[in-house]
Amino acid sequence: MVDKDAVRRGYDELAEAYAADRNEDGRGREVLSRFLQGLPGSARVLDAGCGQGTPVLRDLHASETAVGMDISRSQLELAADAVPDAALAQGDMARLPFRDGSFDAVTAYHSLIHVPREQHQAVVDEFARVLRNGGRLLCSEGPEEWSGANPDWLDTGVEMQWHIAGVEATREHLRNAGFVVEREWGVDNSLNAGDDARWTFLSTRLEG
Repeated sequence: MVDKDAVRRGYDELAEAYAADRNEDGRGREVLSRFLQGLPGSARVLDAGCGQGTPVLRDLHASETAVGMDISRSQLELAADAVPDAALAQGDMARLPFRDGSFDAVTAYHSLIHVPREQHQAVVDEFARVLRNGGRLLCSEGPEEWSGANPDWLDTGVEMQWHIAGVEATREHLRNAGFVVEREWGVDNSLNAGDDARWTFLSTRLEG
């Protein structure tokens, strides 16, 4: 089971190492670009689990309002340097600190995978709550359910934990929350350098 405090501490302690190791090019970045291009020009976009602000917040157009939220204070400090115009907040994805219908789009770019499995539905429900009717969500998931921890992630001596719900469970969570999946992409090597995992990106729309 994922301990959110352990995830927060981990990202606080290895913020610089994670930023240096993260691979932001390739197919995952192309999927993100395609999703963002489909948004209205003045969209208000929440990046849930924004990390150091890249790639999502940095890739938004000047006409769009960028809002980033993360559980880690150190990651938000890096995001403030990388994307100084973005509005940033510290918080828990299962209890988003935003009003109903605040956003035109939400991205969860490799962030759901750090949420305890029993809270994945609650997080997707929160995404639906803060979106306007017809709002868009882009999220990523692993193909199968898996949980685990690495006590020496990125050779830093810092522990990180994951609970991947799997794409089938995530599709169900999305349907339960009122989302329609419009497109899926399979993506390799879209998280960190040397990571050979395969991910599924799901582009969805909220139907009222």
